[in-house]
This record gives sequence, structure tokens and C-alpha cells, in this order.
Amino acid sequence: MKTFIWLLLISTNFIANAALAVSADGIENTEEKYGYFLEKNHKTARIPFEMHSNLILVYARINDVDSLRFILDTGVSSIIITDPSILKPDKLRLTRKVNLSGAGEGKSVAAHVAIDNRFAMGRLRANHQNIVVIEQDFLRLSEYVGVPVHGIFGYDIFNNFVVTIDFAKKELLLTQNGQYKYKASKGDKHPIVIEDTKPFTDAVTLYADGREKPIRVLIDTGAGHALLLNNSPKETYRLPEKVMRAQLGRGLNGVINGNLGRVDRMKLGRFELDNIVASFPDSAGFSAKMGSNVERQGNIGCELLRRFKVTMNYHEGYMVLKPNKSRLREKFEHDMSGMEIRAEGSDLRSYFVNHVQEKSPAAGAGLIEGDQLLFIDDHAATELNVSEIYKLMQRGDGRNIDLLVKRNGNIFFTKLTLRRMI
Repeated sequence: MKTFIWLLLISTNFIANAALAVSADGIENTEEKYGYFLEKNHKTARIPFEMHSNLILVYARINDVDSLRFILDTGVSSIIITDPSILKPDKLRLTRKVNLSGAGEGKSVAAHVAIDNRFAMGRLRANHQNIVVIEQDFLRLSEYVGVPVHGIFGYDIFNNFVVTIDFAKKELLLTQNGQYKYKASKGDKHPIVIEDTKPFTDAVTLYADGREKPIRVLIDTGAGHALLLNNSPKETYRLPEKVMRAQLGRGLNGVINGNLGRVDRMKLGRFELDNIVASFPDSAGFSAKMGSNVERQGNIGCELLRRFKVTMNYHEGYMVLKPNKSRLREKFEHDMSGMEIRAEGSDLRSYFVNHVQEKSPAAGAGLIEGDQLLFIDDHAATELNVSEIYKLMQRGDGRNIDLLVKRNGNIFFTKLTLRRMI
């Protein structure tokens, strides 16, 4: 089954104070500017992004190292380097050691704070920035996303600009705070609240357990799922009648286990969405790690958000949702194979079975952990990325997938019959 990536962090917030330096001749000296800004005083900047495993990935540069892929995550308060091998430790000004805590059933993670770094993304620049460097790449995000992933960032971008995420064009539009003017043609406007550097909305109404209930959710671009509902001391959600146990994703502190099921209906503003695949994480790896300082009943991720053009205006406290009508009509589906894969090799195009769910189609096809997928139907596995493989595994209930598999040096064929398990 597909493992969604959740990068929900509770970490120390390192934000540089904004300052403007001007040289003696009055010409702007961008090397001495503090904080985040657009070069040449541009009011807007357009930055392309990629979508992999329902996550937003953008190219960025830190100091003199470019072509780094970062996940854009509204839930992250600092720039975090998850793959420390990309930066030379002797070139960093490492200061104190910190422990990072977040979702997952493991322990906190050791990291170091590196001060006085340069960050760039398209026309965006930031000087004298603190970054958090995890001691080792234990998250292995590249293996699960299927392309190199070097870090995570979010809050500073959303806090310093109005950010429009155009999922159809795969483009970010950054607008200087104060320059964005809302009008009705841009979509529906909903209030948001920023707490602990994260955006929350009350614009969601849930129809479940035979009741209609408004809920507060985190707007989480670092989550690949559609909807997550977490039990809390104030609210307990009854599981749907049909669920399956699953490894729901990976957080900062490891694997998140729980149940997958379907919610009959929810409303996001005036838009109704039906039969949504929802995640119900175990408390040990989620609610217990999230703390009690912010009341929320769940979060919405990119599987739902990608059905809209989304604009986040932190400073004025609202978001704008403009629907993509064709995507709103898409059904919410989950992997129908019952297996999770990981990508390996220098090009991340060698695919291995990482987990097989009991009594699933993958188990019925005789697949086990460690099997290498060589061909999937008529496609050589090396011709596909992770997202494309999982899309094939959602092709429809009852469809057959032919697989050429390698195990312990032996090659064999097997047939996998997809089945909707929730």
C-alpha cells in the first residue's frame, strides 16, 4: 500500500529578524539583506514545482549548493536539511545541538543548528539564515518519494509572502505582503488562524458517525493524503464500518500506524466532497506527539488541496480556494495492490517491495518484502517513477496487473488482481 509522507514537526522556530542594508552609493546590497526578499525589488515571483507522491517539491540553493529538492510544508517552522550529505560540515557554522519531535512512534531526532546561511529559490533570496541539519538521513524520503529529496521548508515562505499554489500549472506565485488584492473571481475566501507557525481553518464540516460537525483542521501541504482525523480528549471519532490496518505514513519520529477508511461526506467551504479516503492514526504515533497547545481535529493534505488553486495569506488571516472543476469530480482512491514499494539505486529507478499487507492482492500474488519489480504490465519498471507505479495500482477494482519479479537471483512472472479494500 502507498505510504503517505507526513512531515508534521514540533521544532524550535528559528527566524531571522528582517533588516534592510543599503550601500553607501544608495544601491541595494542584496548580500547584506536579512530575511526573505525578491531580487531587484520584484513584487511577484513565479516558481515552478514538481508533484511526487502528492507532495510539492521545489528546487532551491543553500550557500553554493544548488539543484536541491525541498518539500514545501506548511507545518514546518524552519528550513530542515534531511539529507546532510549534500552539505559539507566544514563549510557550515554549526552551533548548538537540538532535538526535534514530531509524528511517528520513534524517539526525537538529533540535529544541529547552522547559522548564517544563504537560501535561494527562483527570484527569492534569503541571507543570514539559520537552518537545522539532521545528523543522518534516517527519514529516507528519497526512497519513498522516488526522486532525490534533500530537505523541508515552509513557514518562512508563507509568512513573508502571499503564496498561491496552482496545482494545475504546477507553479507557485509569491506576492509581496500588502500587494495581493483579493477579488471574488480569485475564489472563495475563508479565515485562517496561524498558531505555532501553522495554518488552521474552521471551514471544514464533517458528515460522519451520523452527525454533522464543523471541525478545525491543519492545512498541511506536507501530507500526501486527503483527510486525517485524530482522536483527542475532547473528540473521539468512531471508525468507519470498513477499515484496514496500514502504515499510514512517515513522520519526523518514524512510522505512523493506524486505520484507513472512508468518510461519507465533507464540506470545504461550499464545496461538497463524497466518499473520501481518510486516515485514522494511532494515538501513540500521532495525537500523543502533537501536544495539547493547539486544538484541532485533523488535517487536510494535498490529495484534497490539489483539487483547488490555493492562496495562503498569513498576514491578513485568510485563504482563497478556487476549484478545478475536473479535479473536483475525481474519485478518492487508494492503492488497490496492498503493497508498499521503495526506490533504490543512484537514479532511484530500482523498485523493491517494502511491505505487503496480509490477505491483500499483493499477498495473493505471492509477493514478499524484498522482491524487485522488473516489469509492470508492458512497462519496464525503470521507465516509471513512484507516482506512476502507484497510479497503475489504482486502475480499478478487478483489473489485472502482470509483474515480472526478481527474488534471490531468480526471475518469475505473477499476476496481481487489483481489489478495492476500503
